[in-house]
Amino acid sequence: MNIKALVIAASAGILLASCSSSKVQLPYFSDIESTTAAMPAMDYLSRIVPDDELVISVNSVQPEATAAFNMPYTNPAVSSKLGLSTTPQQQTYRVDSKGDIYFPVLGKLHVEGMTVEELREKLTEMISKDVSDPLVTVAMANFRVYVGGEVQKPQPIEVKGNRITVLEALSAAGDLTEFGMRENVLVIREENGKRTFERLNLNKAETLTSPYYYLQPNDYVYVSPNEVRQANSKYNQNNAYKLSVVSTVVSAASVIASLVIALTVK
Repeated sequence: MNIKALVIAASAGILLASCSSSKVQLPYFSDIESTTAAMPAMDYLSRIVPDDELVISVNSVQPEATAAFNMPYTNPAVSSKLGLSTTPQQQTYRVDSKGDIYFPVLGKLHVEGMTVEELREKLTEMISKDVSDPLVTVAMANFRVYVGGEVQKPQPIEVKGNRITVLEALSAAGDLTEFGMRENVLVIREENGKRTFERLNLNKAETLTSPYYYLQPNDYVYVSPNEVRQANSKYNQNNAYKLSVVSTVVSAASVIASLVIALTVK
């Protein structure tokens, strides 16, 4: 068999392996039965940590009564979007290295380790001493996760609410490519100054009860490539190297030939 035939056969084999692999791996949670099953309650709300940015607003039936408890409006609201917004927005509260924020009227508050709901309840209780029936809202302004690897659109995902699941993050990134390993989705998380890792198998229902199913701010989700993608990558790298070597040899030969011709003419 000549080299051309070998290349054609290898290409066909890779194509067939790719098609076969994608057909096997495309379904999610293949072990779930058609019957409905109750899932255990999970604490998905993230905890406030230093360097978080919080949007906090206080309102009541009489707006003038709560005006002193609100930060003035400015542009922009989030430091990472400096220069991108032209609409004045409420300033954010940045949590300092000690886990504190400085709140109008109330002064320094320690918020590290609290959820946004717990902070809202605490502020409501404190402000109620001066204002009747205050309406307090708290949200994270810098809640984002990152998705990379074998997805259609690797990118940071901005989270509008207070929760996001790994499935929602993958969906926002365009879902997995046909080369993504659904049984090997890595979640990297930093907690209390330590990095933790968990590999999720999207073919197993047990993933739905994993503590990594709900993502935390700054989590990184990486979808590993399957064997076909890795083999193709190595094949392309080898070919690129060979092409580079051949190109260098041809260029060198061309230069030498030009010199020889020049010397011969003289």
